[in-house]
Amino acid sequence: MTPSWRKPAGMFIILALIAIWCIGIVSASAIVGAWPWWLQLPFYLVTGIVWIMPLRPLLLWMETGRWR
Repeated sequence: MTPSWRKPAGMFIILALIAIWCIGIVSASAIVGAWPWWLQLPFYLVTGIVWIMPLRPLLLWMETGRWR
């Protein structure tokens, strides 16, 4: 069985998504840092979990070649 190119490509896409997400959150930290802690807490909890959502279809594509 020949190795699929989808796994290395998917790995680089995942790393790129994480880097883009981190840059976005860090750039918002100047604004969010001025908020009280009780507003920062849900913001960072939600943004820490939301980045995982696009990974499911990407992982499915890496394994099967289909998006659904």
